Amino acid sequence: MLVVGARPQIIKSAPIIHASRTSNDLDLEIVHTGQHYDYEMSKVFFDELSLPDPLVNLNVGSGTHAWQTGEMMKRLEKVIRNVHPSCVLVPGDTNSTLAGALAAAKLGVQVAHLEAGARCADMNLPEEINRILTDHCSRLLFAPTSNCRNNLLREGISPASIFARGDTHYDAFRSHMPGISRQNLSKWLDTDEPFVYTTIHRAENVDSDESLKEILRALSRLTGLHIVFPVHPRTKRRLRETGIWRKFKSSKRFTFLPPVTYLQSLAFARQSSVVVTDSGGLQREAFWLGRPCVVVRRTTEWPETIGKTTCMLASPESRIITKRVGQLLRNSAVSLEKQPSERSSSLFGDGNAARRIVRDLWQQLKTVSE
Repeated sequence: MLVVGARPQIIKSAPIIHASRTSNDLDLEIVHTGQHYDYEMSKVFFDELSLPDPLVNLNVGSGTHAWQTGEMMKRLEKVIRNVHPSCVLVPGDTNSTLAGALAAAKLGVQVAHLEAGARCADMNLPEEINRILTDHCSRLLFAPTSNCRNNLLREGISPASIFARGDTHYDAFRSHMPGISRQNLSKWLDTDEPFVYTTIHRAENVDSDESLKEILRALSRLTGLHIVFPVHPRTKRRLRETGIWRKFKSSKRFTFLPPVTYLQSLAFARQSSVVVTDSGGLQREAFWLGRPCVVVRRTTEWPETIGKTTCMLASPESRIITKRVGQLLRNSAVSLEKQPSERSSSLFGDGNAARRIVRDLWQQLKTVSE
């Protein structure tokens, strides 16, 4: 049973779902918690990535971390009891991830964690708590990089439980590269100016009035660059609540968009001069596309991407963000046409992680049943 609930989980799970459908041995049922419930943030990705409908959508919706996680666990417990899965597979680091892992573990069902071992060393972030707790109640840990594997070993997890098979997010990226060039962005972007592609959604950035203002101020000060900004529903609500929306929504230097699809996002990132984001997924995608990227965070769980011409961290301060953008644009010699590099592949796998993981799941479950 695969438990998903948020946009990034759907993307990184897609290769697993497709690989399982070509296997005669492994049956996979999808359960959607409803953590992301807007069409633009959820169903559109099932459609675009050609995924089957979930067995059930729990329609949990938004709420505090404790309420949301607890409500998911209550509803998932009923589903697990009815479905009787041999294993519950949870991808990523969302509240849906933790809820799926805890509900399964409490019922004595083994847990497999997809994207295990990612660490940013900041326990103030809910995602870090989710990652660590999920890893330590999982029986099968699929580490996307060698750094992730080493993190798990340092925490005392048995090497026999760790499977370094590559990053299924990279699988998804590789398989959809041909579709990027077919995306028509002109209907949204009526300018020939070089542009920044930006997404901001993390609680530490959008729930702080000062941080949100500093980020928008930094973007407005990037001389000679247009700003393309698909706005997450949470971010849009906070922009309105703080009054920032009124100040910037009519600016000719900004193109504010509703949430875009996976392929549209990749196309915008590929054509941009620089990416500014707090998304770990977009951070990696920029790296694979060869685009310089400023990550508006103080730490990252993907240190593999960090470099003077590839990716830099920036605290949510206008001065720091603009400085990092300038540094990357000066230092980077990457062209707009650059394709994913061998360096990317060696760090995150070869694009075939999902097939290996499906094989591992089958072999492990077969061994347990025998």
